[in-house]
Amino acid sequence: RLIEELGKPSDKRSEDTEGRLRDKLTLLNNQLKSLNQELQDKFPKLAAIITPKPLKASDVQSLLQANEALVKYVINKDESFLWVIRKDGITFKKLDLTRSEVEDLVSALRKGLDPSGIQHLSQLKDRPFDTTKSHTLYNRLFAPAQEALGGIDHVMLVLDGALQSLPFGVLVSEEPANITKLSDYRGVSWLANKYALTTLPSVSSLKSLRVYAKLSGAQDPFIGFGDPALIEQEESEVPKRGKTAIDLFTRGPIADATSIHALGSLPDTADELRSIAKSLGADDGSLYLKEQATETIVKDAPLSGAKVLAFATHGLLAGEIQGLAEPGLVLSPPDKGTERDDGYLTASEVAQLELNADWVILSACNTAAPDGTPGAEGLTGLAKAFFYAGTRSLLVSHWPVLSDAATALTTGMFREMKDKSVGRAQALKRSMKTFMNT
Repeated sequence: RLIEELGKPSDKRSEDTEGRLRDKLTLLNNQLKSLNQELQDKFPKLAAIITPKPLKASDVQSLLQANEALVKYVINKDESFLWVIRKDGITFKKLDLTRSEVEDLVSALRKGLDPSGIQHLSQLKDRPFDTTKSHTLYNRLFAPAQEALGGIDHVMLVLDGALQSLPFGVLVSEEPANITKLSDYRGVSWLANKYALTTLPSVSSLKSLRVYAKLSGAQDPFIGFGDPALIEQEESEVPKRGKTAIDLFTRGPIADATSIHALGSLPDTADELRSIAKSLGADDGSLYLKEQATETIVKDAPLSGAKVLAFATHGLLAGEIQGLAEPGLVLSPPDKGTERDDGYLTASEVAQLELNADWVILSACNTAAPDGTPGAEGLTGLAKAFFYAGTRSLLVSHWPVLSDAATALTTGMFREMKDKSVGRAQALKRSMKTFMNT
């Protein structure tokens, strides 16, 4: 308002109005400063998430193990930069890579990984993954870091721009052979075969995780929600954990139960959750399936008592649904939806949950996607909501996932974690490799 007042012609400006606005602006700035300080004093952990402060490189080094490295990217319009920080050294390099080049390469690679519109597995051969472009991106983006990663097996990535929508495991580290059939992908030198990979929202989040976020004191090993009570899908259709649902919210902000039901059932998610529960030593009482997988039960259940929490269901993107600009998770809808329970758990509802989980598994589509605001970065939608609710780590997806693949990856991951020396990222890497070789 002050800028608007100052922009008026001189004969229409008012010194009194400008003075009042300046005074009000000063007052508001002082109030904000006071509130920020109060947050910092009373709730330092929350303040560290909301307004992360830069860390010195030496502080980052002190938080790393000998087998770990943090790789940080900054992608600018005309040039890009790379930092590799490990316990015993720091490397900084300028990359010959522009923002538009990164966006073009990431977009091309995602097209070969997104099964949207695929109804039969035979159709996959018509949508090949471009291993040549993946190798090109590897050479220009990750190869400059390789020399500094000797002896490292766990890489933590802090990504920028379009890179946030591509898991680095799909980068190809060696010149790929010609792909003539789907099984040829097994022999590709995926980066996922070389490193356990973790994505961090920011460099400072490493301190939040390793200093502030102590292991959960929760007593229950696991709680899982899945297999919502929806209409059975036809046998000919490849089940996916999400579909476009344009008419889901045609009745305003409360979801339409008929449209929710039409998304289709996901019966294998029940087997997925049972397998995870068994791996973690939890009984069937930890599972909420079918008619029990409702918003009401999610909001009323003692979720803060669970060390690991999982949702295996449909996930929908912000803007994918008419009438609501929030991403969310589909649950069993009531006969008639209400604001408290309409079968669609939105990001803002997730943020109000009270969690104390070491790990949340979002075995649904697009759960790493942005919140829908223009230019939003990755991990700003459901992921950020779960962080605010009290989650330390997340397993999320970057596109619509085939249901049987999601089940195989998560159950395999927890089998690997029976070996207590295996961390989450390493377990996922091993599960990927096992699944790839079957």
